[in-house]
Amino acid sequence: MEEKMKKVGRGMNIRMGIMMSFCLSFVGMFSSGHFTIPGYIASVIVSMIISILIGFLIPMGKLTAFLSGKLGLKQGTIPERFFSSFISDLIYTPIMTFSMVFLAYQMAMKQSGGMAQLNLSSMFFSSIFICFIVGYVLIFVFQPIFLKRLMAKY
Repeated sequence: MEEKMKKVGRGMNIRMGIMMSFCLSFVGMFSSGHFTIPGYIASVIVSMIISILIGFLIPMGKLTAFLSGKLGLKQGTIPERFFSSFISDLIYTPIMTFSMVFLAYQMAMKQSGGMAQLNLSSMFFSSIFICFIVGYVLIFVFQPIFLKRLMAKY
């Protein structure tokens, strides 16, 4: 049973990392107004690596189950799903958003020879709000779908 849950956890980590990377990279690039295919590909690759590393370092299932239990939320209920999606979003989205904004900032500064009139903090704070909302919705919708498929598989 323990091995089965490890496989499910790894599968969730990879699926959620890939899905979040594709979607948040698209939202970030699209909302910046400077969408380029090479920039999007670089953004997806970097965010995928970061999100999968986060998933391997932080056992999200155990963490959210522990915190939900402390609040008296039953696993699988709507309030627990709202809460666990929020916890996952609090961990993943700021790290991924900062990474993507920093990558975009570095690329813009390199292309402009350091002459771009950009402020990293304003770029980050303008992106975090939309990415936080999109990330929450993605986690809330796709996490149970992926979990159900993985549980049936293993």
